[in-house]
Amino acid sequence: QVQPVESGGDLVQPGGSLRLSCAASGSIFSNKIIRWYRQAPGKEREFVAIITNSGSTNYADSVKGRFTISRDNAKNMVYLQMNSLKPEDTAVYYCNYLGPRDIWYWGKGTPVTVSS
Repeated sequence: QVQPVESGGDLVQPGGSLRLSCAASGSIFSNKIIRWYRQAPGKEREFVAIITNSGSTNYADSVKGRFTISRDNAKNMVYLQMNSLKPEDTAVYYCNYLGPRDIWYWGKGTPVTVSS
């Protein structure tokens, strides 16, 4: 299996928190660069966060200080901890990784709605 599977999306109040998960089988996340993207209705898909195989991370300015990407290679899991959520964080969130032949493998996404 090469396609990751996202989960954890939900409806949450502004200021609340969610943790998204990205799962895979067969140790496909080992030594992989993994990213989170999101796409809001009527908006282009945008970068959210990235983590390298060595654990280095980078974030979009819009989420810096609020979101944390992490990985657990033993479980083939990648997480996106989202705190202090804002309505503008509403989007479908996708994880993806760089695999063979320099191809990015994308999940189907998990929706996050931040609303009061």
